[in-house]
Amino acid sequence: MLGTSLLGRLRHRDPGYAALRRAARLTLVASTVFYACRYGAGDPLLATYALFGTVAAGMFAQLPGPAPQRARILLTTLPVAWALVAAGTLLAWNTWAAAGGMLVIGFAVAFGGVGGPRLLGLGSAFQLFYILASFPPFQPGTLPQRLGGVTLGIALLAAAEVLLWPDPVPVSYRQRLVYAADRVAAFLDVTADALTRSTGDRRERDARHDRASEAVARLALREFPPTEAPTAAAASDRALRIAGAALREVLVKAGRMASEAPPEPIPDLAAARLLRSCADTARAAGPGLLPGTQPVALDELDTAIGRAEAAYPTSPDVRGEGPHVPRLCRDATALALADQVRVFAVATRVATRARADDADPGLFEYVRHGPWTLYSRQFRSHLTPRSAYLHSALRLAVALAAARVVAGTLQLTHGFWVLLATLTVLRTSAADTRTALRPAVTGTIVGAVGSGLLMLLVDSAVVYAAVLPAIMLLAFGAGRLLGPAWAQAMFTLLLTFVFAQLAPEGWRLAEARLVDVLLGGVIGVLAGVAMWPHGASRDLRRNVARYLVNSGDAVEQTVEAVLGGGRPDRAVDRVNRSMILADASYCQYHAERHAPPGRDMDWEAALNAGHHVVQGAESLLRRNPPGCLAGWPGAAAQLQSAAGQLRSAFHEVADDLAGGRTPTPTPVATSCADELDRIRPLLDEPGSRAELRHLVEVDLWLTDLADSLARIRPPAGR
Repeated sequence: MLGTSLLGRLRHRDPGYAALRRAARLTLVASTVFYACRYGAGDPLLATYALFGTVAAGMFAQLPGPAPQRARILLTTLPVAWALVAAGTLLAWNTWAAAGGMLVIGFAVAFGGVGGPRLLGLGSAFQLFYILASFPPFQPGTLPQRLGGVTLGIALLAAAEVLLWPDPVPVSYRQRLVYAADRVAAFLDVTADALTRSTGDRRERDARHDRASEAVARLALREFPPTEAPTAAAASDRALRIAGAALREVLVKAGRMASEAPPEPIPDLAAARLLRSCADTARAAGPGLLPGTQPVALDELDTAIGRAEAAYPTSPDVRGEGPHVPRLCRDATALALADQVRVFAVATRVATRARADDADPGLFEYVRHGPWTLYSRQFRSHLTPRSAYLHSALRLAVALAAARVVAGTLQLTHGFWVLLATLTVLRTSAADTRTALRPAVTGTIVGAVGSGLLMLLVDSAVVYAAVLPAIMLLAFGAGRLLGPAWAQAMFTLLLTFVFAQLAPEGWRLAEARLVDVLLGGVIGVLAGVAMWPHGASRDLRRNVARYLVNSGDAVEQTVEAVLGGGRPDRAVDRVNRSMILADASYCQYHAERHAPPGRDMDWEAALNAGHHVVQGAESLLRRNPPGCLAGWPGAAAQLQSAAGQLRSAFHEVADDLAGGRTPTPTPVATSCADELDRIRPLLDEPGSRAELRHLVEVDLWLTDLADSLARIRPPAGR
């Protein structure tokens, strides 16, 4: 019964035994390289670097994707590890030289996470490669042994990732996109049936809508760990984000059409035919994201869009509440929905590096540039005082450099542990740093006391060598299963067992470990309190506010383009640049402690409002070319007034966010026909027939944007 209970608790804390498998894999590799180098080759230095190279890459690195991908990442990072070990070895001759190198390398490695999840997940491991080598003794002649040990550890770990109990393949953003596209397509089918058939089941329609909403909600950035989110500068990641945003807009528009289906179904409705074509395209485009499948073709969808445009009514025929006013809305909404399906399909082609000659030159402008250009743009975007990543990199670099100066000045025997403690404790906010300090200190005290007693009772290296694998298994698995305090205690015990075989020092080793961890923890807390203590929360408010301000300006300039010609390229470009900082702040914010209940915001809705502006503006201008309403003065006055009000609404919400206030939801129209109230007097003006569709589509786009602003409110239940 006891065994069954323990097994049940383990299964609950470690679903699929992922942490246990990883700990066992890391234990086998670490003990193998340590025994082979320490006792087989008889070289303590080689054993030290082989062991710590394995631990750094296997325990501190967070790698995305399936096992083969993680193995490839480990092998491709070997040259970087060599360079860092070499730099640390050459700068170890002087404390200030080593600290200066720590400042530069610490910042470069931490800021490198801006490039994407892979670089972000490798940051701590890269820091450790330099830290370990930067301490005395200064022995440049031992560089081959150091590099050989690191190479051996990482190479064996890469092989073990693939061959030994590989972890389950995590559900990727691409897979969730495929699933969401299938669910949205199923909802489009029942929506089309609701428009044309009287036999539709409303409960089935609602059930499909709920399933599609749940699948689309799983595409939010907060649903992914930082190493799995599509936030890299690469074209594929950008395309995946665009695909997710397009699918979200498709669902919103389809939900509106379903809720406003005519009381009496209309057979052979043009909007229904277009919806069915959209469903087929979305269903085919999703699987195109997966390996071994062909990218979706757009010919059928483009043909369906052309037919729907040709069938669009050129006159409402009846004033006021005439039957054609709802049709104007329904057909315009269907065309806007189809355009977002097309964006989704093109994005899937870009994400798989298929030919995308039909990609919109504005929305997919980045396709024309190579990876180096895209990454350099991303890095330049973060070289600003508003970047949360820049703050984190500077904070970490200064803290590690200060810890290196302290350890060198005090001539600590194991100064490496001071920097390791600083790296372990320091978080992106002062509150999180203080929270991490308590288990680190508690665990270290417990581990140091246990290590000291063990050293007094046992003075045989054979015993430590025999028990080392068991201690490794506990140290590598305790953090995930038992908590950070247990992880620190077991890691302290592990270091005792390792150094008892490398350079025995007796019980004073435990004393040195405790002092070093306390010193490193204090330095980490001081850095966290002194440098941007609020973490990403304040940056998030400022960056999202700026994002919404730029979005409001882009809305007004887009309407001006429709009325008078030209393109709002500069305004849209400003929105795209501000989106990079807003997304990065949001990702870092979700890795921190959240604000107290009732004060948090639905940041995903705020980001979606800006995404809606960018993608909507590009789609709107593709279907409604600049200047298409230039000859309609009445429409110009109405749309300019609506765009100005919407721009003011964006600015007001931005001011509330920047000031830490809860935005007041913006009231929106309740039905599609109500949305045309402001332009209803224009529908029968002489000479306006050719531009009728353009007027309705622009007006509905503005209303959709107002609706997206209305969703920025505290999450339900807060």
